[in-house]
Amino acid sequence: MNADLIIFNGSVFTADDANSEADSVVVKGNKIVFVGPFETAKTYQNPDTKMIDAAGKTVMPGFIDTHFHVLWGSRSLASAQLIECKNLDDLKGCLLDWAEAHPNREWVMGNGMSYAVPSADIDLNRHHLDAIIADRPVILFSFDMHTVWLNTLGLEKTGLLNGHPPLPGDADVVMGDDGLATGALVEPAAYNLAVEQLPEQTAAEKLDELKNGMAYIASHGITTVHDMACNAEDMQVYGALHEQGGLTARIYANQLIEPEHKVADIQRLAVPLRDKYNSDLLRVGFIKFFIDGVYESFSAVTLNGYPGRPDHHGEPIFSADHFAQLAAEADRLGFQIAVHACGDGGVQLVLNGYESVIKQNGRRDSRHRVEHIEMVSQADIGRFKELGVIASMQPLHAPIEAGDSDVWVSRVAEEEWDMAFAWRSIRDAGVHICFGSDWPVVPLNPFLSIHAALNRKPWKPGHNSHNQTLTETLISYTRDAAFVEFSETKKGQLKAGMLADIAILSDNIFEVDKDKIATMSIDLTIMNGNIVFQKNR
Repeated sequence: MNADLIIFNGSVFTADDANSEADSVVVKGNKIVFVGPFETAKTYQNPDTKMIDAAGKTVMPGFIDTHFHVLWGSRSLASAQLIECKNLDDLKGCLLDWAEAHPNREWVMGNGMSYAVPSADIDLNRHHLDAIIADRPVILFSFDMHTVWLNTLGLEKTGLLNGHPPLPGDADVVMGDDGLATGALVEPAAYNLAVEQLPEQTAAEKLDELKNGMAYIASHGITTVHDMACNAEDMQVYGALHEQGGLTARIYANQLIEPEHKVADIQRLAVPLRDKYNSDLLRVGFIKFFIDGVYESFSAVTLNGYPGRPDHHGEPIFSADHFAQLAAEADRLGFQIAVHACGDGGVQLVLNGYESVIKQNGRRDSRHRVEHIEMVSQADIGRFKELGVIASMQPLHAPIEAGDSDVWVSRVAEEEWDMAFAWRSIRDAGVHICFGSDWPVVPLNPFLSIHAALNRKPWKPGHNSHNQTLTETLISYTRDAAFVEFSETKKGQLKAGMLADIAILSDNIFEVDKDKIATMSIDLTIMNGNIVFQKNR
C-alpha cells in the first residue's frame, strides 16, 4: 500500500496501550494505516508520499475538546477580547481600541469579562461603562456567559433601563437603589432580552465568522469539538460550511432543551437534526440542559448555601420532576444527555434525574454526562460510576490557588473547598472523566488546560490538590473523550484503522517541565488526513 503521508522521527503518544512505543505514523486517505518504527513505515513510501519529520517532538491524536461553543466562540473573535482585563484601566483600553477599529459597528461588544473588575467587592455597573463610552451602546459578556453588562445607552436601546418583570430561576435584570437597572443582566433569560435587540447577522456573516473560528481551532491542534447549546439555526451554518468542504474540525452537536419545552418537543426538535446530520464530520447525538447557573453570580444550585447568604441555595432552572420527564424521553429516543450543573445541589439533582431515567427506561449504554461539576458532595461521587455517568470537566475553570483574584473561591465556605473541582477524587472513584475548555468562557488552548490540571495547589493545608498526571490528562483529551461520543473505535488513538486526526506539538511534552507546558504550541494539525494547520513549514 502506498502512503499519502508519513510522519517520522517523532515521539509518538499513541494513547493505545497495546502499542505505546512508536516513532512513525503512516496515513492513507483519511485513515491511519500503520503506527510503529520507521523501518516499517518507510516501506509505505512512494514518490508522491509527503514526508514530515517530527524532529523528536510529540506526535499524538488530535485534541478532542468535550465542552465547546463553536459559533459563540467564533463570533467572540470579532469582539473586544477582555479575558486579560484586570481593572477598569485595562477595560478602558480594550474597549476604546476596539471602538476606534470598528467605527461602523453600532454596538461596542466585548467578550471574556471577569467578575473581579472593578474588584472582587465592587460589581461592574453602567456608570463604569458610561465613563468609558457613553455615546455608543456597549454590551459585555462575562467569561462564563452567565452575566451581561450594558451601559446606559445600551439599556435604553433594549428597553431595560427601568427594569423588567420577574424572570424564572435566578435570572435577573439587576436594579439599583436609584430605581434604574445597574446594567447587569444575570443568566440567559435576562440577557437574551438585550441580545435579541442586537443587529441581526446575515448568513454570510455567520459563515465568515465560523471560517475564522475553524482556522483558530485548527491552530491549537483540536480536531473534534463537542458543541454545546445548539439548535437548528446553528446546524444550518455548520451544514453550509460542511457542504463547502470547510470544516477543519469535527463537530459533535446537540439540541438545547429549555424550561418552556414539553416532552413532545424532544422528538419534534432533536430527531430531525439527528437524522439530517450524521456524518463523521458533523453529527447531532445528544440533548443539552442547563440545570443551574454559576457560583460567580450566586446562581449555582448548592446544598449548603453561600458564605454570608446561607439561606440562598440558587434556584434550579428545571424542576426535578420536569427534568426527569424530559430526560426520560431523550433517553427513550436513544439520545445521550449532557447537563450543565456547577453546584453540588445541581449535580445531585441531575444524578437523581438519571437514576429516575434508569428506573423508567432500564439501563443501557447511555453515557449520559454532567458538565462542569465545580462542587460535588462526597456522597454523590460514587453515584457517577454506579449510574454510568461521565464527568465532563474543564481544568482551566479552577483557580490554581485560593489566593487567585478569581472571585469563585469566595462563593464557597473554606471547609468545603476540598470538594471543589474534585478531579482526583472523581477519577480515583473509577469515574470516566473527559476534559475540555468551554471556549470562549476560557481560552481553547489545550496547553493552558493541561498546565492547570498538572499544577493546581491545595487551597488549604491538608486539602487535595486534585492534580492529574500528564498521561491521565492527555487520555482525557483523546481516547477517553472519543469514548464519550461513542467514537472510541474511530478516533482518539493513533492506531491502524483510526481516522487520521493528528497533532504534532512544538516540543516533546513528556520532557517539558510541567510548569512550562502552558508555553507550548502546535506545529502541525491533521484532520481527516488533511493538513489543516502548519506552522513554520
